[in-house]
Amino acid sequence: MGALIRRFLFVLILTLLSDTAFAATIYGNIYDLSLRKASGAKVEVNTTPGQILVSTDGTYSFSIPNGFYRIKAELRQDGIAASESRNISISQEGRYVIDLILFPGFEDEDDISKELELSFPETENTRFVPLMIILFLVILSIVVFVIFKGKKESMEGSYDKDNTEGGKKGDEPDLDKVVGVIKKEGGRTTQKEIRKQIPLSEAKISLMIAELEHKGVISKIRKGRGNIIVLENK
Repeated sequence: MGALIRRFLFVLILTLLSDTAFAATIYGNIYDLSLRKASGAKVEVNTTPGQILVSTDGTYSFSIPNGFYRIKAELRQDGIAASESRNISISQEGRYVIDLILFPGFEDEDDISKELELSFPETENTRFVPLMIILFLVILSIVVFVIFKGKKESMEGSYDKDNTEGGKKGDEPDLDKVVGVIKKEGGRTTQKEIRKQIPLSEAKISLMIAELEHKGVISKIRKGRGNIIVLENK
């Protein structure tokens, strides 16, 4: 009987040590929409037991074992809640950076489930990966800028032509409809919501939003696979 108890305790200790040995550290910054660190945000992850902290400097850090979890950051100010949540899957130990951006009450239907497979820990051999990502983003930004500039010049040329033929005047009521929808939604809405309320094609809505953004009437924030449209000087 004594040998059986000792064997059970030995297995239990090994299990506890195993969970500890394969723990990973997730950490990062918490930003608001202006990309400033959001102090006072509550961050929680549903480990067993759950872990919760209130960030005083806009950063967080958790040590969690392998498995599937959900991490969420939330900040309430003046009765308005801004939050961001991620599903994460950890398959090996290491250190992982997950920055969170707090969005005020928007959850794009196309981006409800965002899962990260954390399988590449921060080691001496993988620290160059962020530099490669930055270089890729710089090149991609240059390519997008060149393409957008060409499209913008093409759109301006065609828009001037439409203006000469009276086409611009025909588009103004539709632009006013878009602005009206944004105002009705409190000065901030999604591009998908605008398409729901204005019976025009997706391409037409995109062109009108691009025109309003060019005029400085609105600004566009990328959220998942959709866009949040914000009315300027509302």
